[in-house]
Amino acid sequence: MKFSGQCPVCGEHLHLARLACPGCKAEFPTDEPLLPYNYLSEEDAQFLKTFLVCRGSLKDVQAQMNISYPTAKKRLEELLLRLGLCGEDKNEEEVDMSLFKKTETASTKASDIIRNKLYENDGKATVCSVSGKAYVIKASGDGKTFLCNELPIKPPFSYEVFDCIVELLIREGGSARKGMGRNFRLGEGNCTEDTVVGYIGAHYFGANYGTYVFDPVFVLAAVLEWAGIARNERGYLSLTADYLAKVR
Repeated sequence: MKFSGQCPVCGEHLHLARLACPGCKAEFPTDEPLLPYNYLSEEDAQFLKTFLVCRGSLKDVQAQMNISYPTAKKRLEELLLRLGLCGEDKNEEEVDMSLFKKTETASTKASDIIRNKLYENDGKATVCSVSGKAYVIKASGDGKTFLCNELPIKPPFSYEVFDCIVELLIREGGSARKGMGRNFRLGEGNCTEDTVVGYIGAHYFGANYGTYVFDPVFVLAAVLEWAGIARNERGYLSLTADYLAKVR
C-alpha cells in the first residue's frame, strides 16, 4: 500500500501507534500525530525537495521544474498553507461586534445560523475536530466572511460556504464523505463532487476538474457541528435530525 499519511478507509490523518528499534527489536507503544510533511502529495513533496536543493531560489526552481516564476511562487504559497507555516497576523484588528446585527433568526440557512451564533459569542469561538484538536474562528469586519489561522486563504471564506456543504448533504440524503484534497485532483479519487471537499472545490471555488483544490473540511466540519447543523464523524459529515426537520 502506498503511504500517504491518510487512512485509506475513512481518509482521517494517521497516527504513530508503535516505535520499533531495528537493533534490539524492542517496541514501544505511542499515539502521536505524523508531521505535516508526511501528508504532502508526491507533487508537493517534489516541489519542496527542489526548493531545498535550489536553496530557496524560486528562479532556480522555475528552471529546474520548467514552470513560470508566478507558478513557482504560487506553488510555494500553497505549500506553506498545507504545512501550516503561515503565521498568525499580529496586526489583525479587533472587530467591534456592536456594529453588526443578527440576520433573520428564523432562517434555516446554515450561513445565517453560523453567523448569528458567532455574533452571539462576541465574534469568536473555539471549535473542535473529531480528534479533539481546537480551532479558533473569528468574525471578519466585513460581516460577510470569517477567519481561522488554519484556513489562511485570501479572500477568506464567506459564510455561504456552509450553504454549499448543506446543499451537498441534502442532495446525498443527509450524509456525505468528507473526501480529501491533499493527494487528489478535483474529480479524482477522494476529491469527487460527491465529497465535501470536491463539492466545495467545484461549486464554491469554481475550480476546474484536474486541478488541486484547497482542503478546508477539517475546520468547516467542526464549525457545522458546533452550530448543531451536522455531526462531524470520521470520514463523514451528516446533518443532524433537528436540522433536517427544519429544512424538510
